Amino acid sequence: MKILVIGLGSMGKRRIRNLIALGHKDNIAGFDLREDRRAEAQKYSISLFDDFETAVNGYHPDVFIISTPPNLHMHYAYIAEKKNIHCFIEASVVDADKILALSKKIEDKKILIVPSCTMRYYPMPRKIKELINSKIIGKTLSFNYQTGQYLPDWHPWEKIEEFYVSNPNTGGCREIVPFELTWLNDIFGDSIPLACVRKKLTDMNADIEDIYYCILQYPNDVIANITVEVISRPKATRDLRILGSEGEIVYSADNNELRYINTQMQDWQKVSFEIGTIESGYINPEEPYINEMKDFIEAVENVSENKSASYPNTLEDDYKILQTLYKIEEISEGKNDLSR
Repeated sequence: MKILVIGLGSMGKRRIRNLIALGHKDNIAGFDLREDRRAEAQKYSISLFDDFETAVNGYHPDVFIISTPPNLHMHYAYIAEKKNIHCFIEASVVDADKILALSKKIEDKKILIVPSCTMRYYPMPRKIKELINSKIIGKTLSFNYQTGQYLPDWHPWEKIEEFYVSNPNTGGCREIVPFELTWLNDIFGDSIPLACVRKKLTDMNADIEDIYYCILQYPNDVIANITVEVISRPKATRDLRILGSEGEIVYSADNNELRYINTQMQDWQKVSFEIGTIESGYINPEEPYINEMKDFIEAVENVSENKSASYPNTLEDDYKILQTLYKIEEISEGKNDLSR
């Protein structure tokens, strides 16, 4: 299996490390138009290309890993479909209609094209899903969730205006809303937006909203207050409190600890999570990304052997999440009359 990583920024380099950790060092190549990014990727001792056509026609990949800015995802994904190449796509925030159309185009093809769902591979969401499904706190009633990190701290080595997260269509805050909904909806079900305020509160050099403050309704009348921001500094924020009919579940990234209690317990039960392996220059551990890539590669192998794919996210899922984002934004602009 020959794998071409398209885009050699921070995520592209992470995906190369993922694949090396999974034993694929000898069958990885990388493509990027930028010389500096190709130079940075030389440390992985893989084949590197500065021309896409040469990469495809000369290397003959079986798999694309698309780690470009979101506005280029579908450009390369449609090429993958046309050439019958399996494809993994980082989290998207634009081109929902193209994503849905692509899902239809591959229905009768023996290729796998799937979007990322990295947060589902973190131990915290997995533990929460286990606790919710076991009804340890009874019926879920509501939850409050806030996540954020100061946007200029994402890539401190480059100017924010040169990073796609400063673009209004692919802005950092806007991008993170579907990224988070992908795992929250996996646990609680499909959400319906009820209200949203989004604004720019800081003076950072980016023409984007830096906070989305949303109220959503989940199945069984679960109400959620979700805040996504790119303001928190000097440390990132990730805090969650879930209220149930018989107890509570609480998580804070400050100590990377989850605790839960119910009416039959005398005190909180605590669950601490390992920090994991953090590469220099990054803030998130490698293990969830490695496990996600492992499932994708195994799913590709299954499809190639005429077996069912086992990857947990689909293009249709991505499309639905993006529709939720767009509805949230319509509500924030007063375009949705909730009284009707």
